[in-house]
Amino acid sequence: MSKHVTHWIGGRSHTGPARRRGDIYDPATGAVTGTVDLAGGAEVDAAVAAAVEAFPAWRDASLSRRTSVLFRFRELLHAGADELARLISSEHGKVVSDAAGEIARGLEVVEFACGIPHLLKGGYSENVSTRVDAFSVLQPLGVVAAVSPFNFPAMVPMWTFPVAIACGNTFVLKPSEKDPSAANFLAGLWARAGLPDGVFNVVHGDGEAVTALMEHPDVKAVSFVGSTPIARHVYETAARHGKRVQALGGAKNHMVVLPDADLDLAADAAVSAAFGSAGERCMAISAIVAVEPVADALVERVRERAARLRVGPGHDERSQMGPLVTGAHRDKVASYLESGVREGATLALDGRVHPVVGGSPEGFWLGPSLLDHVTPEMSCYRDEIFGPVLSVLRVPDYDAALELVNASPYGNGAAVFTRDGGAARRFHNEVEVGMVGVNVPIPVPMAYYSFGGWKESLFGDSHAHGTEGVHFYTRTKAVTTRWPGSGQGGVNLGFPTNG
Repeated sequence: MSKHVTHWIGGRSHTGPARRRGDIYDPATGAVTGTVDLAGGAEVDAAVAAAVEAFPAWRDASLSRRTSVLFRFRELLHAGADELARLISSEHGKVVSDAAGEIARGLEVVEFACGIPHLLKGGYSENVSTRVDAFSVLQPLGVVAAVSPFNFPAMVPMWTFPVAIACGNTFVLKPSEKDPSAANFLAGLWARAGLPDGVFNVVHGDGEAVTALMEHPDVKAVSFVGSTPIARHVYETAARHGKRVQALGGAKNHMVVLPDADLDLAADAAVSAAFGSAGERCMAISAIVAVEPVADALVERVRERAARLRVGPGHDERSQMGPLVTGAHRDKVASYLESGVREGATLALDGRVHPVVGGSPEGFWLGPSLLDHVTPEMSCYRDEIFGPVLSVLRVPDYDAALELVNASPYGNGAAVFTRDGGAARRFHNEVEVGMVGVNVPIPVPMAYYSFGGWKESLFGDSHAHGTEGVHFYTRTKAVTTRWPGSGQGGVNLGFPTNG
């Protein structure tokens, strides 16, 4: 073991003793490669205290000062992207090219936040009453926190902290303890970019740290991405403690394939969206809804393509798909192949016997898997598997497909594949999800739009990044002014009216 990851508090690595530590694994070998300190209440208190101390000066920093730091951070991140991608791959298991992709999408949010002077403009109205003017300003909340998941250790944090910091807030990040190093790498870039000490802090840990952040009286807002049960808990707990909350939960993303679709295009898209990053994506396609009579032809195309995928270590540039993040998670995902068959599905492709090229037998491997003839009652459909298992459901027509998608408790994303513009328009109008793709399998919005689902995929009323991110990390103050010499005076106990 050559690596030790600790907290980043007040602009430097934490030097205090660790009460608890966790192991860091290389998913391609199953070996422990380091340890990470796990925060308790004391470490969270220290990080929040550093953020509280830094807030007044950062809040009062000019917009040009903030944007200059953001631009410098953007330059450093771009220059260090290859190193960061390799670091993510070594702890998460995803292939390096996929890790580079998540960094690129995170960079888009940084670039969006560089335009914060325009995004923070308020409004001004002259003569709302006689010689009375009114205006509004957007001001930061204070100390805000984010709890991010293991599957995107760079991108998901970058959905939050660039906008929050640009708006004048100070920040505490609690990344996943499974792949913690990316957060510290980003903290180092912020320091080199000239961000004042205490504006960006990192505490590593598990549920104990999350609870401490949710209950801390000086934390004004909490952003969370993870499973639906935990998202609901975070929303309820943090809101009960008076905080603004955006809690993004789980997903069961559907891909509806209509009979007129280009089946080769649809099959390519399904394999890419289902098995990229070993299916450990909140926007992965996990269920194909095939509208008959195309199911048999589509399933064969998907099976043939998935069977050819090269599974191996993330650092091998020949690998298309890497291992899963932990052995326990791999075993849980694989169990859905057994339960699916037991409940009546057909196992069209068994990832447990998929060849692994260049990886250790002790790695957390599971190849692409395909379950056909799945029905909505089966656990492989009801549950968010979060792995390389793709289910195929067969329906007779468009109406049945739409009904199936809308009946899901999740509402994160959905896609439709068709050549019919009218059918596509009807689908994106009628489907009850937050993000829709038309012949696009993973419809992740650009940074200047917002990311978020509906129903049990989002708790709270604000999506991530975009203008909704600016709204989440600011509060509006309305100011009404009248100056001496305007001809007004005298006592008047009546309710003020405009005139």
